[in-house]
Amino acid sequence: MTADELMATVDAIAAVQLPDGNIPWVPGQHSDPWNLVEAAMALDLGGRHADAVRAYEWLRRMQRPDGAWHAYYIGNEVEDPALDTNVTSYVATGAWHHYLVTRDQRFLEEFWPVVERAIDFALDQQNETGELAWRGDDPADGALLTGSSSAHASLRCAIAIAEHLGHERPDWELSLGSLAIAIAHRPDVFLDKQRWAMDWYYPILGGVLRGHSAHARVAAGWNTFVVDGRGVRCVSDRPWITAAETCELVMALDAIGAPDQAWKLFDWVQFLRADGGGYWTGANFDGEHFERDGQLYPPEQPTWNLAAVVLASHALAGDGPTAGLFRGEGLPLGLTPDELIEAGAEIEAERATQSRFWRR
Repeated sequence: MTADELMATVDAIAAVQLPDGNIPWVPGQHSDPWNLVEAAMALDLGGRHADAVRAYEWLRRMQRPDGAWHAYYIGNEVEDPALDTNVTSYVATGAWHHYLVTRDQRFLEEFWPVVERAIDFALDQQNETGELAWRGDDPADGALLTGSSSAHASLRCAIAIAEHLGHERPDWELSLGSLAIAIAHRPDVFLDKQRWAMDWYYPILGGVLRGHSAHARVAAGWNTFVVDGRGVRCVSDRPWITAAETCELVMALDAIGAPDQAWKLFDWVQFLRADGGGYWTGANFDGEHFERDGQLYPPEQPTWNLAAVVLASHALAGDGPTAGLFRGEGLPLGLTPDELIEAGAEIEAERATQSRFWRR
């Protein structure tokens, strides 16, 4: 992509943004806080900082008193009332990204209460085995590997913000370590979503898997999800590749030092580029489940789709203060396994002390 092509994609996102800052998927349809943050990050990368701030201000106005956001909105009205922990926590990634691009200390200070409430809400839904229940309004509905992996990256950004502003949140560090252990070593605590490509690469994109384990995971799922010359299937048993999943895998590959594979995938996905800088959501590649071979499906160019392309392009460019964000550059790692064990023992001792006190 040339610089002009990249700016055309950023401008296409801005063209959908509403005057109040909200960024719907496509004009007239719904929005959700996770994808709105993704779009705001792309606006920042294109130098449209005022537009990005308007998006974050819309989020601030829509945040619930408990720190959460609902899953979907149409305008300012709630469409889906679910309180998704990953959707809620992603604001920390966006806020830290905005600071890295702009170095706007005032924004970070003023937005800190928004981030803190959001992260506290998400971590209130963390189970003893480390994973996050995906619905804060219905924790019994289970945990999602993709959501917990994304929240892991958001929590690292939140800790970076706290450290930068001089706030101590050791409880967040403990939660980060427990979350990483669940993602890396406890597949049984998550709902079975192995059909989805995101469950394959998000433990890498979320910053949990690195080195040999990350490369082994890529190799294990490559033939299942990657269609040569096309991109990444959204789900393993459907002949449908998507721009967003392909570009997210590009960022995951970049994060583990696999640039050749990353560039190849990014080159493939360019066939979905539309006039005006947009990108079609995806395309059918063999007609097995759709009407005809090569059909664009759906025939839309959602803002989050465009944002994924912009973020992947920026990561591959390798320069600027945010290019290494999904590589984990500059982000805290959380507690080591030994520190987690020690902290866990201290917590259990404290609980035992409180229990004896209340039995008196």
